[in-house]
Amino acid sequence: MQRESGVGLESNKANDWVARSLRSVWHPCTQMQHHESMPLIPVSHGRGAWLYDVDGKRYLDAISSWWVNLFGHANPRINAALKDQLDKLEHAMLAGFTHEPVITLSEKLAALTGGVLGHCFYASDGASAVEIALKMSFHAWRNNGQTDKQEFICLQGSYHGETIGALAVTDVALFRDAYGPLLRQAHVVASPDARQAQEGETAADVARRAAADLEAKLQQRAGKIAAVIIEPLVQCATGIAMHDPEYLKLVRALCDRYEVHMIADEIAVGCGRTGSFFACEQAGIWPDFVCLSKGISGGYLPLSLVMTRESIYQAFYDSDIRRGFLHSHSYTGNPLACRAALATLDIFEQDDVLNRNRVTAQKLNAAFAPLATHQKVSHFRQRGMILAFDAVVDDVDKASSFSRRFFTAALDNELLMRPIGRSVYLMPPYIIDDEEVAGLAQRTLKVFEQVIA
Repeated sequence: MQRESGVGLESNKANDWVARSLRSVWHPCTQMQHHESMPLIPVSHGRGAWLYDVDGKRYLDAISSWWVNLFGHANPRINAALKDQLDKLEHAMLAGFTHEPVITLSEKLAALTGGVLGHCFYASDGASAVEIALKMSFHAWRNNGQTDKQEFICLQGSYHGETIGALAVTDVALFRDAYGPLLRQAHVVASPDARQAQEGETAADVARRAAADLEAKLQQRAGKIAAVIIEPLVQCATGIAMHDPEYLKLVRALCDRYEVHMIADEIAVGCGRTGSFFACEQAGIWPDFVCLSKGISGGYLPLSLVMTRESIYQAFYDSDIRRGFLHSHSYTGNPLACRAALATLDIFEQDDVLNRNRVTAQKLNAAFAPLATHQKVSHFRQRGMILAFDAVVDDVDKASSFSRRFFTAALDNELLMRPIGRSVYLMPPYIIDDEEVAGLAQRTLKVFEQVIA
């Protein structure tokens, strides 16, 4: 392991941090007992694409710390913007007040949709944004007199968050099953996952089959469906399932035909991850709602938002407070988080990030060619700055432990990677350089061959 020069922190400090954390912190998405054999990593600081622990060991953050970090840790430009904002305004309630960061951010985001989605409602995290979109859809139909529209449709394998409303439109058993009795049931329709292609079929063929299944459900529940919610282009938590943009075009047309809202959950796939700022752009369509979070603040602060159309905004615009959208939390539109998001958008514009990412994506694809053709790899796939492949593991016990074994071996090789089941993926920060791309590919291959053996 390499050490950052000048750090030299002793491992007893690391052991102390880990022990204190295990005594007092309940870590997310974790079976805590696993940490009896898989130690926590006590992170001291970050620089660029790297995280450093208290002993100075470094780890290439190949998954952008749960898909949030876009421009590296401790980015000087985002740091400077936040330091400037700290001296101006740290927070003010957004009910009855407003401030420049939230105004400018809303304007800039609306402009990126050509004004189609011209209104932004703010929250803190992705699941909260999904809750808002679901509530807005239901309430907008009710305000328009269509009170029977109370049902939602989601895709097989979909993941939209872990609050009660978001779980109701999530179809990942690991997250959902324990809370089934608490949830309102949604309709689950076929996923357009291109891995389901039968012999002779293309990804677009799979998309058309899935759209036909959606149409059948819309016909069956005509007049009852409020919205269809989808993760455009990539369903992340179900194993980085990618689909053809044709599916988005078909869903948009079906929603128009059956008078149903289209909700695009771009929490993981927005902000340039798939190659365009909004994933939906690649299909040439706009949904009725877009949910953003994760990368929108550059990975700095909790921030999420829902963008929607003028017609939906007008459904709530009334003198009767009961027809208003009475949803809030204390930190809605926090100025610091909005300022981080503005700095993030400035980097996109000033550095021509989307075009630069296309070049980086090509380099990633070339560097990972040995894995693309590996005999123990299936469904090698890429969409923009997201790359994934599935491990072919015949032994049942080895298959069930593959993710944890890979994660541990990756750490030993200076990589932060966290497979989903047997699906290995990477979503590196956009600032990853050529040397880091080459090292990431070489070490991933080394780890894969070690674990698959």
